[in-house]
Amino acid sequence: MIPANYRRDNEGERLNGLFFDGCDGVMRTIVIGLAAYIFLIAPLRVSGKRTLSKMNAFDWVVTVSLGSTLASILISKGVALAEGVAGLMILVGLQFAVTWSSVRLGWVRKILTGEPKLLLDQGRMLHDAMRHTRISEGEVLAAVRSAGLSDLTSVAAVVPETDGSFSVIEHREGVGRSSLADVR
Repeated sequence: MIPANYRRDNEGERLNGLFFDGCDGVMRTIVIGLAAYIFLIAPLRVSGKRTLSKMNAFDWVVTVSLGSTLASILISKGVALAEGVAGLMILVGLQFAVTWSSVRLGWVRKILTGEPKLLLDQGRMLHDAMRHTRISEGEVLAAVRSAGLSDLTSVAAVVPETDGSFSVIEHREGVGRSSLADVR
């Protein structure tokens, strides 16, 4: 069904609105797009590298929300620039507040990002931990191969990080401060 506000020729074909509905809408999108982009990039730069780093689940949700808000500002004529910028500022401000809290409060960090969990220890697969994290043996083996290792006995640990990547720690002699101190 074609909306009644579209102009039609004598045969009922739509003449405008399908591909081009005038310069006003295009100009609005250009002006609002440039302004919204500036209002999005400026606070992201100020909020620090954490906002733009590898993403955990919380960061991903904020990123999708920022994109959705920006798209609404650009496309929806019902959203004024000031309202859209307010929405962007709320999201960036919340991201800053939550990440600031997660750096200072362990319980906030644990809620937002979870904890890394040991999946392979001294060449031995930890199947209970793999089931708990819903990671297959094949994924662990792929992580080991990606690290350039072929022998599981040369692997001290495999840990899925909170951003979805895997850390593969090669077994080395000597005692030092362990990078596995926060891994369960």
